[in-house]
Amino acid sequence: MHNSRKRCKGILATGLDTTTFRKTGVQDCQPDVAYYLRESAQAIPAGTGIVNLDRYPAPDLVIEIAKTSLLDDLGTKRCLTTSRFASTLYEELGIAEYWVVDVQNAEIIAYAIAEQGSKRIQESQVLPGLAMSILEEALRRSREMSQSEVGAWLLSQFQ
Repeated sequence: MHNSRKRCKGILATGLDTTTFRKTGVQDCQPDVAYYLRESAQAIPAGTGIVNLDRYPAPDLVIEIAKTSLLDDLGTKRCLTTSRFASTLYEELGIAEYWVVDVQNAEIIAYAIAEQGSKRIQESQVLPGLAMSILEEALRRSREMSQSEVGAWLLSQFQ
C-alpha cells in the first residue's frame, strides 16, 4: 500500500493505491487510486492496507486506470444489484466521485455520485475548476511528449 500526502492549490490530499475498501454488506473494492481531500486527507492512518468504511470515511475520489479493463470499470464496478435496488458499487461505499481513465482513447469518464445515483460530469465537483478536457489533453500530449513536458504544460493550465 502506498500512501502519499500532498498539498495542491491549497487542497491537502492523500492518495492511496493498492488499498482495499471494505464496508459491511457491500462488495470490497480496490480502485487503482483513491484520494482523500481537505479535512479527510488525514483520516486514514499511514500504512493502512484495508480501510474499514464502517469506521473511516469513504474516499472523496476513486480513479480506475482502464488499459484492458474498460468494460469492467464501466460495468461490473459501476453496476451492483442488491436486494434493495440497482446502484453503483461506489455509491454503496459512499464515494463522492469516480473517474475511469480510458488509456487507449485518452478519455476520462467521470461521475459524481449523489443520493439518487450517479451522473456523468465534465468538471470535477470534488476538485472545483478541474475540467476533464484538460486531463484528456494531458493524456494525449503524454503520447508525444516527455512526462516533464506534459507536467509543465499541465501546470501552465492552472496559472
